[in-house]
Parts: sequence; structure tokens; C-alpha cells
Amino acid sequence: KFDYSLKKQVVNPKKIYFIDNAMAQNISFRFSEDRGRFLENTVFLELKRRRHELFYHKEQKECDFLITERGKVTEAIQVVTSLDNVKTREREVSGLLDAVKFHQLNAGLILTEEEEEELVYDGLILKVKPIWKWLLE
Repeated sequence: KFDYSLKKQVVNPKKIYFIDNAMAQNISFRFSEDRGRFLENTVFLELKRRRHELFYHKEQKECDFLITERGKVTEAIQVVTSLDNVKTREREVSGLLDAVKFHQLNAGLILTEEEEEELVYDGLILKVKPIWKWLLE
């Protein structure tokens, strides 16, 4: 969890990711396919490959990834399979907005399987992009 206090970072819960999605799929115990978790893991692996320092955001709501440079948050990313469901859209958008506002960013990114659009809330831009396009950037 991102915090300027190192002590608070250490005390807060950590998020766990697999180094390989195929291995995770073969050894994990689950009742459903959980594509969202594998998409989030894919984004994590790519962000690490790009050598970003990563955190997650959790104040009022949760945001999957915060990218920092020199101790300052520069980007907020939310990962979700789809925004088709109204409750899912509300949860994911509000989590990203909470992070963007809290860290005084102008924009945020939502990565999905297929959707692409641009949302504007209170002057803040939230870009929705398919993960495959983002991976090719």
C-alpha cells in the first residue's frame, strides 16, 4: 500500500502476484475461472518488466496499481475484465477516481479485455483501454 510513511507501508497488507500466469492457473485452488485476477497479474508482470516501482491505493476505495517515480505517484491504473456491469463499473471507476484525486493526478487508466472509451468525471480523464493495446505500447 502506498504511503509516505515507510512504517505504514510495512504494516499494511501486501498484494501477492504470481511470476507466471500458467503456473498460477495450474497450482491455484479456485471454484471459478477468475479471469480478472489473471488480467491483473498480467499487468503486474508487464509493469515490473518496465521496471516501475509499484504500490496499490486504499483510502476510501481501492485502486490496483500506483506507479511512483522518485517517491511521487505519477500514474494510477485499475484492471477489470469488463465495465459492462453497472455495479462493477461504479466500483472500478470510484476506486480509480479516489486514487487520482488523492494523489492529485489529472488522469487515470482502466485496462479491460476489450472496451475502449474516455470518461470524464469532475474534469478528470479516465481512459479505458484494452490490455492488448496497452501491452503493445
